[in-house]
Amino acid sequence: MKRLKVLIVFAVCSLVAMAQVGICLGEEDRMLYSPNKKVFLLFGIDDGKPNYFVSYRDQAVIYKSFLGLELAKSKYASKGKEETDLMDGFKLIDSKTSTFDETWKPVWGETNKIRNHYNELAVTLKQKKTNREMIIRFRVYDDGVGFRYEFPQQKDLNYFVIKEEHTQFAMAGDHKAWWLPGDYDTQEQETQESKLSEIRSRFHDAVNWSNSSVAVFSDTGVQTALQMKSDDGLYINIHEAACINYPTMHLNLDDKNMVFESWLTPDATGLKGYMQTPCNTPWRTILVSDDARDMLSSHLILNLNEPCKIKDTSWIHPTKYVGVWWEMIVGKNSWNYTDEFPSVQLGITDYNKAKPNGKHGATTANVKKYIDFAAENGIDQVLVEGWNIGWEDWFGHSKDYVFDFVTPYPDFDIDYLNKYAHEKGVKLMMHHETSSSTQNYERHLEAAFNLMNKYGYDAVKTGYVGDIIPRGDHHFSQSTNNHYMHVIEEAAKHHIMVNAHEAVRPTGLCRTYPNMIGNESARGTEYEAFGGSRPDHTVILPFTRLQGGPMDYTPGILETQLKTWSNNQNYVHTTLVGQLALYLTMYSPLQMVADLPENYKKYNDAFQFIKDVPCNWSRSIYLEAEPADYITVARQDKNSNDWYIGGKCDENGHKSVLKLDFLDKDYIYDCTIYADAKNADYKNNPKAYKITHRKVKKGDVLKLTMAPGGGFAISLEARWNGEEHAEQLTKVNNTDF
Repeated sequence: MKRLKVLIVFAVCSLVAMAQVGICLGEEDRMLYSPNKKVFLLFGIDDGKPNYFVSYRDQAVIYKSFLGLELAKSKYASKGKEETDLMDGFKLIDSKTSTFDETWKPVWGETNKIRNHYNELAVTLKQKKTNREMIIRFRVYDDGVGFRYEFPQQKDLNYFVIKEEHTQFAMAGDHKAWWLPGDYDTQEQETQESKLSEIRSRFHDAVNWSNSSVAVFSDTGVQTALQMKSDDGLYINIHEAACINYPTMHLNLDDKNMVFESWLTPDATGLKGYMQTPCNTPWRTILVSDDARDMLSSHLILNLNEPCKIKDTSWIHPTKYVGVWWEMIVGKNSWNYTDEFPSVQLGITDYNKAKPNGKHGATTANVKKYIDFAAENGIDQVLVEGWNIGWEDWFGHSKDYVFDFVTPYPDFDIDYLNKYAHEKGVKLMMHHETSSSTQNYERHLEAAFNLMNKYGYDAVKTGYVGDIIPRGDHHFSQSTNNHYMHVIEEAAKHHIMVNAHEAVRPTGLCRTYPNMIGNESARGTEYEAFGGSRPDHTVILPFTRLQGGPMDYTPGILETQLKTWSNNQNYVHTTLVGQLALYLTMYSPLQMVADLPENYKKYNDAFQFIKDVPCNWSRSIYLEAEPADYITVARQDKNSNDWYIGGKCDENGHKSVLKLDFLDKDYIYDCTIYADAKNADYKNNPKAYKITHRKVKKGDVLKLTMAPGGGFAISLEARWNGEEHAEQLTKVNNTDF
């Protein structure tokens, strides 16, 4: 009886929300609730057009929004030039509901187990005039909704070409949004914060027109993951999951009606997708909550991906690495070996006759320095960029045969350095910049991976700078997305982990292929050397870019004033302690220790936190969060009882009150707090910090102040077991740091 009353209450609330927007139940309508009954979905058909509605509690999230696909009249389609659309003329012929509940263990991640619990509605639709069937499958979770189109194999639908997918997301208001300009080729833009209605007026100035590859499509087009907040306090996020053999989805806004519509990335011909049944689209995802922390702790996108396809995952491991990188990004050293060759032809150009430029970073001597540093400080790997021939003319020429990925420069002894590293307990990390010539990379892929296997490399950083070759294609098209997946699958055969830069933004595929250890796919730390990113950049990325998977953000720049060691006059837009916090707030199993060894020696006491903090976790608890303002998270080490807490904020600073209720009552913890000094500021006094040591226990409270652009980092080492010790400990309640 109690359960019946609860269901009636929820049904009434949902009907009220529907009534507010003029929705009445029809014969072909179907309703579905999340397991906790907070999220409500309504599917319907109006004049043959499928649509859906979503509410959270009694608040409308997505107004009635239509679904369908526009197909191209193409000679490659089963109906050729007589092709018709999958937009209207549908009747409901079947609907099935089910419940699913499992707990699975990721190979690595923010937590050691993830619950996948949802209610499902699968509606089978028939288009009478074409005799075609289409299934729309909805999964409703406690924190949102995922849905996709499915196309069974059938007589009248075998091959078809997508001109556009017309999936609508009708917003319930002119929400505040954190958005990036929609672009077929880059995500390396500065996040904008505005009302939806303001996107059009701000769009042009929001585009980084000087980026290596830019292809915007509309002055109201935005990228996913799109984070929004309604006036009445709902947090809403739109993205996609499991994008395989399909183009990346953007959103195009009708800013008069506040309706987003999917906008797929085209190929060189202008068409969007080539499909063969049976097939399906990626999941379209909608996260919703009245608590911002739920946006960060959601596993909905991972859950919508297929389970791991790699049978033996023992070789996949979180990795912390240093690299010959930052000195080149800042401009002190170079990737290229010589300045004498304006044009390089691999196999013909003789580097042994070239004069070294004296600035080449990937020399045997320089790499040895990084290997020694890694070994001394317990860091797993050393990335080396610029080790291979071809960097003299690698960019800006649309060059196909740009690298061979196997031939080192004369001053890089690959055999010696790998032996030296292994003797020190360190591995080298491979670097494969493709210059976006995907076809060249594929023709060399097997030889490149064999070379890695020969020398014991188990991880590669790939790069896709510039315009895609084959020419005219885009970074996020169906064919290029297939290239990225091909690299991941081939790497798995060779037991190689992949960290792709400038590639497509992730959609949770790291569940299926956990050797996808990290990606870039957003504006990273390198931009701090190019003029800087706003202090709020790193407290919006977890709400947007990181929804689909971890990012190789390359944190750890402790010498924030670059002019202290180079001619670069730029500075990093965080405090020193704010850089420490990123190892927690910007979750990734792949963490770079990005600064120079000599700079870590200058701040050795602060560097201790970077050495200590793990990359793999058993539990993660988001303590406080607000998009673009602040994030505080506590994480428990996967291999011990230790905890680590990180807090990061924007240019306004933030005061945090941390209740340590999540600690184990049977342990006392050695607590080390790395905090901004009282006079710290990311602009004028970024390197002012203090380190405090305390003992704490479950229930204690810490009060910390983050400076403008700052943060804090805390290590909590479990030391003493037994409640009797806790009773003897002096309370630390309400202690300010």
